Amino acid sequence: MQRAFPLLAASLLLLAAAATLPVARGHNITKILAQHPEFSTFNHYLTVTHLANEINRRLTITVLAVDNSGMGDLLAKHLSILTLRNVLALHILTDYYGAKKLHQLTGGSTISSSVFQSSGHAPGTTGYINITDHRRGKVTFITEDAGGAAPAVFVKSVKEIPYNISILQISTILTSPEAEAPVAAPAPVNLTEVMSRKGCKAFADMLLARRDVLQTFQDNLDSGLTVFCPDDDAVAAFAPKYKNLTAEGKASLLLFHGVPAYYSPQLLKTNAAAVSTLATSGHSKNFHYSVRTDGDSITLKTHIVTATITSTVVDQDPDAIYAVDKVLEPRELFKVPEVVKADAPAPAPAAPAPKKAKHAHGAKHASPPTPAGPDEAPADADEEASDNAASSVGAAGRWFTTAAAATVAVAVISVL
Repeated sequence: MQRAFPLLAASLLLLAAAATLPVARGHNITKILAQHPEFSTFNHYLTVTHLANEINRRLTITVLAVDNSGMGDLLAKHLSILTLRNVLALHILTDYYGAKKLHQLTGGSTISSSVFQSSGHAPGTTGYINITDHRRGKVTFITEDAGGAAPAVFVKSVKEIPYNISILQISTILTSPEAEAPVAAPAPVNLTEVMSRKGCKAFADMLLARRDVLQTFQDNLDSGLTVFCPDDDAVAAFAPKYKNLTAEGKASLLLFHGVPAYYSPQLLKTNAAAVSTLATSGHSKNFHYSVRTDGDSITLKTHIVTATITSTVVDQDPDAIYAVDKVLEPRELFKVPEVVKADAPAPAPAAPAPKKAKHAHGAKHASPPTPAGPDEAPADADEEASDNAASSVGAAGRWFTTAAAATVAVAVISVL
């Protein structure tokens, strides 16, 4: 019995530790670099090129940051934004390298893939970065196709969240003839024309009938837009419900099919947070849906229906259009099916009902997030990162607490 008391005490300490574990937060590159003015130009162009979103949505990443002076040398080349994106993508490695790891490389060197290499725009081995640990603590970075250019040198660690994100300062911009090659500007996306040609003509006609709503979609083309267009069969099946909606309801439904951010197929597969839509009012939780992946299948789940992406109509950063097999029905406009209610957990004790938040409808009232400036996070990235982190930590915390509780139970039985 005496031997059981130390075990009981240790178990109680484990429970106390589990209760006081700090909650991890998802990383946000824009906010992190905003604390370091010497990287303000680098930070700004990560946002302009949409690479900030790419960084924030990845679980493991290393960013090779260059100070304002180094960025000045790059900007003096007067590259287009698309080419500038390729160059900066070289500075985002798809693995974690903290300052300590740089000095523990097997054989003193390694090759790491960059976002430019994984983008599909880099031919051959272009886009791979050679990392070498030299004597006396010197570490260098150089691209595979750098030619005779001098390598960039590791300066210091700016920020490290182990095995999640590492931001390292390097001395100069990484050079690569392939990354700096001119990139032809894509033709402007004509939403209704391309949807009409790709099986979503009925939905395109619905947008054309509401020019105010269509304008909201078009206003987001430059900053980033993803559209989920129901195919013609889906719209035909939904037509009776659509006719019964008010003008305001129809506007909300159409806006519900647009997301004010660019989502490539890969980003959709890795997204684990609720997606804000053009119908969402500010930072409220209305008019959201979740994205789920099952193998190669991607589904959109509202509280009313689950729609499957059947094809990619357009994937041209910063815009994407996907065809779906159902009209997305928001719970704000339609009654949640009884089967869904039956499967839901028992409600908590009644509390005073909160006032319903007003939401935006139509182009005149819709308020999609403003493109982020150099000192602020993209409007949807921080929320998604926080949700991802909370989900992961919450699961780990529940496991830890359950394990500790089981240990206490065993201890109490031993005592008895």
